Amino acid sequence: MQSITLTEARRLAVAAQCLAGPRLPATQEGIIEFFQQLNCLQIDPIRAVERTQLLALWSRLGPFDPSLLDDLQQKRQIIEAWAHCASFILTQDYPLFRRWIGRAYTNSSAWSQRVRAWMEANSTLQEHIIERLRTNGPLPSKAFTDLAVVPWQSPGWTSGGTVSRMLDFLDRSGIVMSVGRRGNQKLWHLRDEWLPEWAEQEPLAEEAVVRLSCQRSLKALGVANQKQINNHFMRNMYPNLRQRLAELVAEGVVLPAQIVVESEPWPGDWYIHRESLPLLASIRTGDWQPRTVFLSPFDNLICDRERTERLFDFRYRIEIYVPKAKRQYGYYVLPLLHGDHFIGRMDSRMDRKEGTYHIHALYPQQDTHVSARSGTELAQSLLELAQFIGAARIELGEQIPSRWRMALEDIIHRL
Repeated sequence: MQSITLTEARRLAVAAQCLAGPRLPATQEGIIEFFQQLNCLQIDPIRAVERTQLLALWSRLGPFDPSLLDDLQQKRQIIEAWAHCASFILTQDYPLFRRWIGRAYTNSSAWSQRVRAWMEANSTLQEHIIERLRTNGPLPSKAFTDLAVVPWQSPGWTSGGTVSRMLDFLDRSGIVMSVGRRGNQKLWHLRDEWLPEWAEQEPLAEEAVVRLSCQRSLKALGVANQKQINNHFMRNMYPNLRQRLAELVAEGVVLPAQIVVESEPWPGDWYIHRESLPLLASIRTGDWQPRTVFLSPFDNLICDRERTERLFDFRYRIEIYVPKAKRQYGYYVLPLLHGDHFIGRMDSRMDRKEGTYHIHALYPQQDTHVSARSGTELAQSLLELAQFIGAARIELGEQIPSRWRMALEDIIHRL
């Protein structure tokens, strides 16, 4: 049994997520290393500050050329897939996903039956999309003619045009996939035309997929319980996870662990991967190089909100869909990681027409000591972020602690 303190568990989680120690290189090789360690990179189009896929990489690489990500997709080294959300993954990891791709609408649920019936009723549109892609290669949704006989009636979340809905359903069915973007427009292609030939080999057995993917999830978390493993990487795609974990423990690949706080272990079964032990050992010997950095609201470290609250005593909820009058912190709020603690959050927005990065407010976490040192480190991270998103100036709002404001005012002129 590996006994781990709460501080060690936090540091292990942060280091496993490449948010401590030397930054990853700001190159294609650095981005590949990001995927090898974190497994997936969530995609989201909201650009109040910057798109989350770029923010998450910036937090680990520092300033980098965003075209590197596009280049990797065009080189087919990364692809889009449904991990814990719509994400980029390494193409070499496709075998882990193939087991589940195509099963989205094959069960007997009312939703699956509805989608199947709608797709069958609009077979002409399906055939049109497939033929255009086979003939012309990657195309945006607007390149297709809406030949639907039966319009899609949205229950809410699947709003949009009929062609877009058909593409989404064909994607989840394993027939097409998003292979790039032209501005905000996805480019679609046939999955069997885009992926390498080996991708069509016989899928791995379910047990093998779960054994491999749950280990990847655990290594990215550092130390975790079964629920947290299930919520990470291939979220909710771990059938018979308890049995698979028991097998891995019996084999010595995964080790039982306990998180101890004031001599009392947290309840439940916790696990650490054997390959994470050297990282834990280095943390225990003092090899801990903390950083201060802002994170995307969808960052891998905090995507499991319940785990974040329990492990870091930091409650975070995104308020994009909350009416303005009811928001506690703001529309697009970036958590501020300081070593192995979250010390605050920032409500900000980038005005690209004016070139101004508006810092509406900085909220210190309760019980955080607002010091000049943390202000200096916060200011340096903010300066790098502002430069990365192309800001020509920073404008400070009123709701900023005085010591942090002084540090920020010192760096504003550097843009």
